[in-house]
Amino acid sequence: MSPAPTAATRLFALLGDPVSHSLSPKFQNAALRALGLDAVYVALRCAPADVPGLLRGIARAGGGGNVTVPHKAVAAATVDWPSGAVVRTGACNAFWLEDGAVYGDNTDVAGVREAVRALLGRPPAGARVLLLGAGGAASAAVCALADAGVERIVIANRTVERAQALAERFRAPGVRIDAAGSVDALAGDRFDLAINSTSLGLKPADPLPLDPDAPGPAAGAALDLVYSAGETRWVHAMRAHGLPAADGKEMLIQQGAAAFRRWWRMEPPLEVMRAALEGRKGDAAAGDSC
Repeated sequence: MSPAPTAATRLFALLGDPVSHSLSPKFQNAALRALGLDAVYVALRCAPADVPGLLRGIARAGGGGNVTVPHKAVAAATVDWPSGAVVRTGACNAFWLEDGAVYGDNTDVAGVREAVRALLGRPPAGARVLLLGAGGAASAAVCALADAGVERIVIANRTVERAQALAERFRAPGVRIDAAGSVDALAGDRFDLAINSTSLGLKPADPLPLDPDAPGPAAGAALDLVYSAGETRWVHAMRAHGLPAADGKEMLIQQGAAAFRRWWRMEPPLEVMRAALEGRKGDAAAGDSC
């Protein structure tokens, strides 16, 4: 049983709307208990107009926290010192107080990087990656992949203009980033890795983001940023074809671990956090939602 909060207990909070589905309190509180830290992590549903006051107030009171949809852009504009990842993605999902100023980071970038490394068993340098979707999670994925030195990223999205805008934002020497309106246009192409950053998989009846039985591009491995109890249908479908596949739980843990390091300047108990997450039975959720 956790000790009762006292006047010295530090508050860490997830700011978003909705937040009732969040798994972050489960594994962050398990980490706090394991290390004997006098703090509590809660989820706070709030409107966009409330984010600046809550974020700065919690940080200045000695705490910190995370930010999830739809408030990451507001958070990015609120912090005093945004990290390079925040500036590049336009999104902030972790905040804390340091030297009297409120700092912010986008730890989804670290979450994607470590989830890809765990799936492939190596860094993705030189890989060809198919990224499905062009939303907030996709932005973190492109940032992580470009920094890792992949050879090529193709962003496939129903609204090709959105994919093109994301490609332009991160285009840099040494990394080829292209946009496509659909995976059908990529038939015959082969990728080392496919990443689903769309919402497909949140509902049982959703089509597969990339059907391994349908004509189209081929992928050597699959990372689904959606996660659910028992893993997603896409993960099972890709594994049935003998391909390495994983859902978004590792990204969720890794982004939370990166935030924990910012808050506490110490290594988080990763296995404790994983055990707490695996003990949770719940609905499917998007991988960048903390």
